[in-house]
Amino acid sequence: MGRYTGPVCKLCRREGKKLFLKGERCHSDKCSFERKKYRPGQHGQSRSRKSNYAIQLREKQKIKAIYSILENQFRNYFEVADHQKGVTGNNLMKILERRLDNVVFRLGFAVSRSQARQMVNHGHFLVNGRKIDIPSYQVEPGDTIKVKESSRKMKAIHESMQRIRGEHSLPWLILNKGKMEGVFVQVPERDQIDLDVNEQLVVELYSK
Repeated sequence: MGRYTGPVCKLCRREGKKLFLKGERCHSDKCSFERKKYRPGQHGQSRSRKSNYAIQLREKQKIKAIYSILENQFRNYFEVADHQKGVTGNNLMKILERRLDNVVFRLGFAVSRSQARQMVNHGHFLVNGRKIDIPSYQVEPGDTIKVKESSRKMKAIHESMQRIRGEHSLPWLILNKGKMEGVFVQVPERDQIDLDVNEQLVVELYSK
């Protein structure tokens, strides 16, 4: 099955909460979720009791939508997380946060992860001075992510960075707005990742 290319606002409505997939639009009056707070489709406004499996499945789909990941890749991430030391759910979230497209978004170079994915695909960023055009690239502590010299006048990057006021607030990232670069200081702990998801439900789903 290919990547979802339909209206991303439907993904928020399907999960019953904002996933902030469209950047500034999600904070404006144009947000579809604010106008239609029910599931898309013919039976979207009907109420139904969800089974435990359905709850677990929807949580997995929610995380996949946030990070824009397909099923096979997400399952591979889970397998890696499951074989690492520590709590599997926490390990999974740390792996997802280390993706280059996510780091680009977190640094403020893009208004959404989908935009960051596109920018990385087009080769607009350097990691430790080397062009990386793989969105799933796993960033390591100490890595420097920098906007390529020829890409520094991109309107999308400047508009995104204008949203940042004062110091960058994420403790595992250091941003230098003047140099248009950031440093991935450390892998974030789970309580530092500001996403309203329950990854333990995904662990339960895959453990069946």
